[in-house]
Amino acid sequence: MKEFEFYSPTRVIFGTDSEAKLADAIRWAGGSRVLLVYGGSSAIKSGLIARTQKHLDDAGIAYDEIGGVKPNPLLSLARNGVQKAIDFGADFVLAIGGGSAIDTAKAIAIGAASEGKDIWDVFWLGAELPTKALPVGVILTISAAGSETSNSAVLTHDETLRKSGINADVNRPRFAIMNPELTYTLPLDQISNGVADIMMHTLDRYFTISLGNDFTDAIAEALLRTVIEQGPVMLANPTDYHSASEIMWCGSVSHNHMTGLGGISDFSVHQLSMPLSGVYDAAHGAALTTVWGDWARYVMDANPERFVRLGREVFGAGSFETPEAAALDAIERMVEFFKSINMPTDFSSLGIGVVSDEILQDLADRCSYNRGRVVGNYRPIDRDDMYEIYKMANR
Repeated sequence: MKEFEFYSPTRVIFGTDSEAKLADAIRWAGGSRVLLVYGGSSAIKSGLIARTQKHLDDAGIAYDEIGGVKPNPLLSLARNGVQKAIDFGADFVLAIGGGSAIDTAKAIAIGAASEGKDIWDVFWLGAELPTKALPVGVILTISAAGSETSNSAVLTHDETLRKSGINADVNRPRFAIMNPELTYTLPLDQISNGVADIMMHTLDRYFTISLGNDFTDAIAEALLRTVIEQGPVMLANPTDYHSASEIMWCGSVSHNHMTGLGGISDFSVHQLSMPLSGVYDAAHGAALTTVWGDWARYVMDANPERFVRLGREVFGAGSFETPEAAALDAIERMVEFFKSINMPTDFSSLGIGVVSDEILQDLADRCSYNRGRVVGNYRPIDRDDMYEIYKMANR
């Protein structure tokens, strides 16, 4: 096992009707004036917003709210939320929803604690790493991003369409209320995207140059096997509590760093996906599966044995004449699984069709910050590599 530091301070309150413990959790975290952050119609129609308001009213906890968070959350709404939190005198931010609501809440919490500093220009563009934030809590309704226990938050700039994220310990929520029954009304495409997102958070850690972390690998492989088994069950019956609960917990573990302890994470696929989400407003999970297979084929030769292990430990694959053949088989098994849950695996199935070379070049420029960065560690990829991977997926 290699050296590592593990910090996961989020209190998880898991199970049926766990949202009934909201007021106690807010007080435990030191909150008394709460800004609610949520999406829109689904949380309202389900009655969750009204139930949350009643919990707070009954407990005498003051609150204000900002709704309208959309997938691929926008900077403009986060900025509005910062001002609302300041005007209200909020000392706590409560996200109700999935990754987009949680990431927006995290951004608001940072901005409200850093008056005079624009969240995008100062923090999201990397001038400073945030060191303070209002405490954040979560009522989770979508098993996907793992933001309820992670240190990351992602926003999209409304005008440039640049999608960017930050990683900072102040991002980690104080608590996460996780009731699997709150996912029962999700559309099937959100379940599929969530399954993909959970798997990608693990895969982008699993493909590492740091080998010899046996227990970490075993956690990652068990999580992948569980999601591959339970994801289709949840799609067939969204109200199956067992599958919904397994998927929900896998989502949190996939992004609280446990599946990558001791290793150097790659996250090339996440970076390749961001221009697709930013420019085309593609769902995060869909953008990830669109490029994963071609990224894998492109970088496979850096260490075919890692893909061989994936095939053996996750899919139960047998032996092959060469490691390269076994690696390709593992890649195809993963791609076929994505297809089986109706996830895209190229530009056409994503819905953008075969695009021009000019667009491919623009995507590579966006991903590389105009040749300003190289991403990944399993095999570092530069702007020209990004272009080649996008070109492979352009079918």
